Amino acid sequence: MSKTAETEGALETRGIEQVPDHERTARTRELFPTWVGANISVLLLTMGASLVVAYHLNIWQALLVAIVAPVVSYGLVGLIGIAGKRGGAPGMALSRAVFGQRGNLLPGSLIWVARWGWETINAVTGAYAMLTILDIVFGIGANSVLDMVMLLAFVVATFAISGLGITAVQKCNKYATYLFGAFSVLVLGYLAVHTDWSKVLDHSAGSTAAVITGIGMIAAGGVSWIPSAPDFTRYLPRTASSRAIVGTAVGGAGVVVLPMVLMGAVMAVATPDLASAADPVSFLGEILPTWIAVPYLLIALIGMLLINAMSMYSAGFTAQTLGFKVPRHWAVSVNAVISLVFGGVLMLVATSFMGSFIAFLSLLAVAFSAWVGVFGADMLRRTEYDGAAMADTSRTSAYWYRGGFSPAAVAAWAVGLVAGLLFTRSDWFTGPLAANNVIGEYGLGWVATIVISGLLYLVLPKPAVRSVAGEKGAGAVSDDTPERVTAGA
Repeated sequence: MSKTAETEGALETRGIEQVPDHERTARTRELFPTWVGANISVLLLTMGASLVVAYHLNIWQALLVAIVAPVVSYGLVGLIGIAGKRGGAPGMALSRAVFGQRGNLLPGSLIWVARWGWETINAVTGAYAMLTILDIVFGIGANSVLDMVMLLAFVVATFAISGLGITAVQKCNKYATYLFGAFSVLVLGYLAVHTDWSKVLDHSAGSTAAVITGIGMIAAGGVSWIPSAPDFTRYLPRTASSRAIVGTAVGGAGVVVLPMVLMGAVMAVATPDLASAADPVSFLGEILPTWIAVPYLLIALIGMLLINAMSMYSAGFTAQTLGFKVPRHWAVSVNAVISLVFGGVLMLVATSFMGSFIAFLSLLAVAFSAWVGVFGADMLRRTEYDGAAMADTSRTSAYWYRGGFSPAAVAAWAVGLVAGLLFTRSDWFTGPLAANNVIGEYGLGWVATIVISGLLYLVLPKPAVRSVAGEKGAGAVSDDTPERVTAGA
């Protein structure tokens, strides 16, 4: 990461404003540990187990799911991340150019609220990891008071890391990547020796619908990162390789998702009730010896801290685009308090963690996908973003459009969102079109959301894209120059 006036030192002070070109000296390879860190979670083990227990897939089908899911979801993460190098601003700030200054409040509010749930799930998982370590090492059993103490400790640590900024997050991700990789190899070796492979290999195959639904379940976690992708690429120079941005996203996620999902599928043979357990973490203490389980849980705990730190980091930008007139690190505190409250409710009330988690994932993917369809379609015609217009929230902004709204973007987003929900099925909500058709039965509501919102946006009349080339300093590289085309995808 570049050493600039805004990023040098521990605390990043830059908010949603456009990053000046002279500060954009980061390199694409720095993104790799970012997307590795975004997936260091024991929840992937539990989801891998769900593929076997709940979806009835065999190990080869689980392998297919583990390969396809990160390619699809983080391929989209990388593609939307290209907008960060084009505009030098966070995703929800760039979104103002698409939806209009007021129109952006609609998807921004929904994404912000959806992020509360994601951060709550991770906070609860982190608290359970700490409780499991206390139980294994000291024999201290969980109780309501200790549950809340561990949850508070996790949320406070998350707030501290995310409040520092992108440099702190990326440095932590780098070291966590090495540690997690080393211990994952150790766990894989242990499972290879102690697993009854005849049971694993003899498991009957599940249906094609279950395979596709499983891909959607695993991919939903990646989909939730798509609007945040520009947040982590905005310090890249305009000439950064688009292919490298996509490649680091897919590669960084894939090296974690693939082995974790497969380990979860194998573990499900030894612990068949893993996918329905109220606690998604304590099973590691039952399957692995203490000398592996404790350090592995500690490293996974660090990973979950980083995941939530990254999420809250982006949530701080979203809060600022919604009109919260506070510095980014204070905007983060709003999400910290919310995850603490919701996490307490989940730990004290919910009877099935994974049931709630999978239901949440199915709805989360649709909530994010409506924005993805519209924003992604807009990227096909927009290669530059006007920093002054993004910052200007008054009627004088070039992104004011009609009353502060872009009718095409808002209409396409709303229609895509509603259509996706109609085809979605979960324990919490089932749309009227979720049965008797391929989209609903195969869990493709989130895909339908992207396609419908994107196509509708493309065909609806839109305001002309304002060129900002003339406002750039001499020598600035436009997204349409031969140098940019050569470097990009």
